[in-house]
Amino acid sequence: MAVTAGSGLSNEWAFSALAAAGTAAVDVTPGGDASKNARTVYRTLLSTASWPSATPVVTDYERATLNAYAAGIDPARVPAGRNLVAAIYGYWQPAEAGYFGPSANFNGTVFAALALNGARTQSGVQRVPPALRDTIITRLRTNQHNDGGWNYSKAEGNATQLAATSDIDMTGAAIAALCVSGVPNTDTDIVQAKAFLKSKLVAASGAFNALFGVNTDSNGWAVSGLNACGINPQTGDFLTSQGKTPVDFLIAQQFNPGGGFKYLPSDASPSAYASIDGRRAVVGGGFTAAPSASVTSGAPQWVGQTVFTSGTATKLALTVDDGAGALGACSVALTPTGTTTTLGAVLDAATSAATPSGCVTGVTPPSGTGTFTTLNGKANSGSGTWKVSVDGDAFTGATREKVISIGDTIAVRWGA
Repeated sequence: MAVTAGSGLSNEWAFSALAAAGTAAVDVTPGGDASKNARTVYRTLLSTASWPSATPVVTDYERATLNAYAAGIDPARVPAGRNLVAAIYGYWQPAEAGYFGPSANFNGTVFAALALNGARTQSGVQRVPPALRDTIITRLRTNQHNDGGWNYSKAEGNATQLAATSDIDMTGAAIAALCVSGVPNTDTDIVQAKAFLKSKLVAASGAFNALFGVNTDSNGWAVSGLNACGINPQTGDFLTSQGKTPVDFLIAQQFNPGGGFKYLPSDASPSAYASIDGRRAVVGGGFTAAPSASVTSGAPQWVGQTVFTSGTATKLALTVDDGAGALGACSVALTPTGTTTTLGAVLDAATSAATPSGCVTGVTPPSGTGTFTTLNGKANSGSGTWKVSVDGDAFTGATREKVISIGDTIAVRWGA
């Protein structure tokens, strides 16, 4: 059945909790107004030219990607001019490959992994190429602290930071980032993170003792991380000597009746953030989930722009892998002249309108049609040729006339 919500959109993270619980955002009617639904309200917000702000940061786009996906909005095709995946690519750090946004703010890279690998295509395929996933995974691993966890700051290469105490929140987010990127939960780094979390359990309540004390948000993130890795937070390592688990703690934080979650055990009223983090974790969710099918007649599971709007500026996500360890990622700005464009037009635009710059410096042939024989000065040689993949499909020979559609995530690679 449809769900009645409050009168406004107060916290976009609610979409991840709704999806985890099996509720479609399109079935949620703000204020009981049947003429609108939560998905449409959110899509309208994301489509606004002034969103997210005059000075956006990468986590704005990562948060939106995770929640648009959960709401059933294709994050690469919000409207014609809004591609959240491309926006994240625009924060790639060429001098520190694998980081997104300033590397000192490590959470930007953690949530890049969560968003780019967790928000799949409408058909359920990971849209980003393996080379990009592997590069990000390397950065996640090199920032793991000596105690097995992570925190919000960069630790790689800094002995003091690596020796610093980790926090519960980012450890949950980081293991989820690794697992949605394809790292198995038996991996040594995941096992070490589990041991860190286990060491923070409070026997009497099942809570994790976070840096700022026992609270719902930190515990919710940790449990969501375990959920994302397929690790049961109610048995084994997470069952205390007094028979309590982290899920027991979260349930004890929920008001009954009412349903909201309090932030601190001592609080007398619920918190919106705590309610979202608590609910998402208790129902078994990670940091995003594919949207459920709608129960509203005629409402599709997904919405998104299906073709370019001629003359409307847009952006596309592009990676270029030279096959020898040099990987570049960028957001390419272009203005299509039709409902589709071509790979040639995208790579041409990338030479002068890419963020960050330098993703593409030149291609041969520079115009017309035909197979790309040289890209960024590297020529085809024997079985080593330039190939292209779109939205995670198989790599095939890269040609100028290759059709590119709105929101396509493009990976160009040299190799056999």
